[in-house]
Amino acid sequence: MMSFARSCLAAAVALVCVFSSTQAVAQSDRGLDARKQAVVDFWTSERRANAIPRDLVIDERGLGYMKMPDGSLQPYGHQVAALAKSPMAKPGGDSSDTDPPEFGAMSPADNATIGSSQTFSAVVTDASGVKSVSFSVQKTGGLVQSFAGNFVGNDTWTISLSGFSDGQWSWWADAKDNAGRGGNSGTSTPRGFTVDTSGGGGSGGSGGSGGSGGTGDVVTNAHWTSGGAVQNAAGRVYFQMPANSKWKGPWNGYVCSGTVATDGTSGRSVIITAAHCVYDDANKAFAANVLFIPNQDGTTASGTNRSCTDDPFGCWVPSFGVVDVNWTTRTFPNNIPWDYAYYVVDDSGTGSHLGAGSNGALDVIAGSLSVQFTDPATGAVTHALGYSYSDDPNFMYCKEGMDTEGSYNWWLASCQLSGGSSGGPWVQPMTNGSGPIISVNSWGYTTSDGMAGPFLNGTSASCLFSKAKSVAMINGPDGEAGYKVTFAETSETSCSSVSGN
Repeated sequence: MMSFARSCLAAAVALVCVFSSTQAVAQSDRGLDARKQAVVDFWTSERRANAIPRDLVIDERGLGYMKMPDGSLQPYGHQVAALAKSPMAKPGGDSSDTDPPEFGAMSPADNATIGSSQTFSAVVTDASGVKSVSFSVQKTGGLVQSFAGNFVGNDTWTISLSGFSDGQWSWWADAKDNAGRGGNSGTSTPRGFTVDTSGGGGSGGSGGSGGSGGTGDVVTNAHWTSGGAVQNAAGRVYFQMPANSKWKGPWNGYVCSGTVATDGTSGRSVIITAAHCVYDDANKAFAANVLFIPNQDGTTASGTNRSCTDDPFGCWVPSFGVVDVNWTTRTFPNNIPWDYAYYVVDDSGTGSHLGAGSNGALDVIAGSLSVQFTDPATGAVTHALGYSYSDDPNFMYCKEGMDTEGSYNWWLASCQLSGGSSGGPWVQPMTNGSGPIISVNSWGYTTSDGMAGPFLNGTSASCLFSKAKSVAMINGPDGEAGYKVTFAETSETSCSSVSGN
């Protein structure tokens, strides 16, 4: 779908305003400069409440959509309306079709041997079009577990599962067509397979997607109540992006998630998030009026409001963002390999910190998590976390064994995190509420559960992080200020930058 020539880009906005529950000071007393004060003042209670998730999904045809709070799909970067039914269906259904769907090539083959993770696929055809396909797995003598398949084109449906334990298993697919009178259903011939985890990455779990580490637990979407460093460092990100490519008229308010990253520098803090929360690739603009609220789950208020004094670590206004140039020159979903980005907070400017020196830095006050740029463990239990739009102001999470989706993304097949979680951290392993960030919440499918996260290993993500830690602080006009950084493929830490849009 795309060539993976690596490079990088950046974004911009303002600076920092902080309020601590132990050092609550009125905003007017912080000595904010006019630009930072304007950002804080902009986010009234009404604007915060009206900000919607920037939640990107891909349909069966490979087209990108923004999933709205009511579940409707808004075309993203094109004008093609969302599908009312499967693209393979005949309008109105075919009442004369009484034949069930037919199953062609299926993988893995009968009597195959797999490890702790595996992608299952089936070619399914029908004269009336295929409406849905599900995959079932069963360990001999165990419970049947079923998962919705993803349509990937060419009549092919797939699902990636992790956490298989050693022993004899079987799998099969069920499909339903779009014929009239409720359609016809069919089931493939079951295929047996053997799980042998002795080659590494084994699981102690008994489930089909429980991941490794001796647990078969799968959490699809739940309130994070374990606290720890991840809750303090992760937060909600409010921002604006234009409603059209000419940047005319009011800009729309959005909400994502982000996490303070351990950067080892002084005078600035770095927040890792998704690129689609920093740069509008459809309308070609950087975000404006960006506001970061770490640990909003810990607010003393009942939900979103305009006050920063009831949030444990206050409100912070990033100065600029850093994004791979490939995200900006392409449009979702053709740029999904590069959906990672950073916001940079100036900890040294007027009103940008509490107290003096490093005591007022965001990464000192809220803490931080390290970012891992080496290969994480495929199949291992991974936590994806983020702020929920529908469960305001709760910090939510899912967890299960991590697999891959295509050549550029990790995949959590059962994750059902709600809108607003985009840009939130993937942590592997999670230990006492802390651990390294190995990806961020990126996108999903319209046809099934699941969350994708971009590879940070072997990509420009490390290069971008280096730039976020070293480039000069900038502020500029809405939509224009930022850095465009080109990644040198010969080195993961070598990149050049050009400011401007």
